[in-house]
Amino acid sequence: MYDMPLEQTIITWIHLVSAAIWVGGSLFIGVVLAPVLKKSSMSLEERLQMMITVGRRFNRIAIPSLILLIATGIYSSHNFLTANSYQLLFSTSYGNFLLIKIFLVILLLVTFAIHVRIIRKDVEEKILSKKLSPQQIQTLRKKIIILGEVTVVISVAILFFAALLDSGA
Repeated sequence: MYDMPLEQTIITWIHLVSAAIWVGGSLFIGVVLAPVLKKSSMSLEERLQMMITVGRRFNRIAIPSLILLIATGIYSSHNFLTANSYQLLFSTSYGNFLLIKIFLVILLLVTFAIHVRIIRKDVEEKILSKKLSPQQIQTLRKKIIILGEVTVVISVAILFFAALLDSGA
């Protein structure tokens, strides 16, 4: 095992804990909560409201975790690139994997922003006050599910590239 300074160990630990919160919570919502709610006896509006409520509560820890993930990722990448040359981004597998991971993170941020934009406070209020038709509710539900699934897939892909980077591949 190589010698890692305490500072880098702490940064890596924060990065891993943040990833566990972000990806673990996203997987729980998509793989556990959504299927359980789908089989519940609640109305579609009630299920959608429950998902929004859980999502908002999760976001209280997920968004800070995502910010920490990005910050610690930039810090670690900057350390690598400062110690080496920016040309390594294009000439090594490590650099290529890092570029792919950066692209996936940007894609994740765009997907998450769209997800948050769709579930605005005014949309939530329309659901609660039953001002949306069943067709609008169904369309909204489909969008939320698709964006949630895309978020999880991208997050898991980012973890894969993080493992590649960590292994020195």
